[in-house]
Amino acid sequence: MLVESIKMSWENIINNKLRSFLTMLGIVIGVASIIALITIVQGATNSINDQVTALGVNKIIISASGTPLKRGLSDEDMQAIAALDNISGISPTVTGSTNVIYNGSVKEDVSIQGKNEVYFQSDETLLKSGRAINAIDLQSKNLVTVIGSDVAEDLFYGEDPLGKQVIIKGMTYTVVGTLVPSSGYGSGSLNDTVIIPYTTAMKTSGLKNIVNMDVYLIDTNLADDTVINIKATLNAAFNYKDDAYTVFNMGDMISTFQTMMQMMSYLLAGIAAISLVVGGIGIMNMMLVSITERTMEIGLRKALGATPARIQQQFIIESIFLSIIGGIIGLAFGCLIAYVASILIDIDFAMSVSTILLAVGFSAAVGIIFGYMPARKASRLNPIDALRSL
Repeated sequence: MLVESIKMSWENIINNKLRSFLTMLGIVIGVASIIALITIVQGATNSINDQVTALGVNKIIISASGTPLKRGLSDEDMQAIAALDNISGISPTVTGSTNVIYNGSVKEDVSIQGKNEVYFQSDETLLKSGRAINAIDLQSKNLVTVIGSDVAEDLFYGEDPLGKQVIIKGMTYTVVGTLVPSSGYGSGSLNDTVIIPYTTAMKTSGLKNIVNMDVYLIDTNLADDTVINIKATLNAAFNYKDDAYTVFNMGDMISTFQTMMQMMSYLLAGIAAISLVVGGIGIMNMMLVSITERTMEIGLRKALGATPARIQQQFIIESIFLSIIGGIIGLAFGCLIAYVASILIDIDFAMSVSTILLAVGFSAAVGIIFGYMPARKASRLNPIDALRSL
């Protein structure tokens, strides 16, 4: 019985190609929208998340503007923070902007950052060539620098910059390393950056204390407790003036970002699902029209012994066929749109099995839900009234 119902449902769909196509069109658009939107958002989320995570999920950033009596962190303050539990190392930061000169060529508005060896140890992928800033450079306040990819390209095009000398803030520095090209945005990019020992930066700038510092964690699960301990140390250093410093946990920012992007993904999927509902209404409408056209057929089948359940089963199967076929076509179009979009906007093509199952499963559910009422109406037709249309 079920096989016959499936066969009859399929034959009716094939025999009415235009009507079947128009019925499936809403489902095709709905599924394609869901697949494309979720995939594009997921790809963009993954790309941005990689860049944000590269900033350091295991890092706490301290900005200590200080008080009128004490600006920034002294060596004793930094050593006290470094001695706290769950801290693998600290990296003081001195920032500024300058011009870099090499052999008469000038690179303007270059970011200059004073760092230590911990900064490079925390991310072994930073260096492209040469060596990093080391402990000897810090102790001796050596005039050495590691340069970003844009600086290397603009000043040393066709040359190996290692061992060459550049002028930074009127002083001659030796290039000891180069950085890999950075894909980060804004302050996350190191392409237009030169890095020097922070002790050298303090000496040349006349600074006595550190205002900004990165703290690297051993266990990110203990980040909250570590923040509390850091704040206690800073309170003692600044005489319990809360506005003298800020402590920012990068892990919290990344977690918040991921939550926001997930909510956006759900929102877009919900908007796209509206088109599926519209497609479902289209299926219901066309099935009702089909019942009106096939009143005589239904009457004859009932007169020959077909049960209401059999009639209802056939129309529900037709509805499921239409929605699933529309879902598969929509899936193909959605994947194509998402793939082209991922190439155009340079993001990852992140198609997941869960997205496919969601779209196809939802389209099948739409077929069952919106096909039930027309099927029920067909099964309740009075055979005598139906045969009067002969």
